[in-house]
Amino acid sequence: MWEMKEIRELKVGRYVNIDDSPCKIISISTSKPGKHGSAKASIEAADIFTGAKRSINAPVSTKVQVPQIDKRKGQILSIQGSEVQIMDLETFENFSMAINDDHESPIVEGGEVMYIVAMGRNKLL
Repeated sequence: MWEMKEIRELKVGRYVNIDDSPCKIISISTSKPGKHGSAKASIEAADIFTGAKRSINAPVSTKVQVPQIDKRKGQILSIQGSEVQIMDLETFENFSMAINDDHESPIVEGGEVMYIVAMGRNKLL
């Protein structure tokens, strides 16, 4: 799920969809409006699932998609190689999720872990 916002409303550290991928905004720079045009913005962002750098260059009045990022807590039920089975602590739903390469905190069976849900995809924090 996502909502529409103008580029001028975005802030560093928030999220934006670029090429149908939810990205965390790293930097925003804007130019002053010129004699024959509106102010322009340049946004640098990193894909939250792959880490790939992405950018947008557009007028500040342009509407963009802002994804709804849901941070949740789960309990690790089991670990099978590079995947973990997690039970959401609010809904008690069970699902499997791949362990991402940049995951830092220790993963132990029975332990709790934070994860995010964005646009139908999950990632461990």
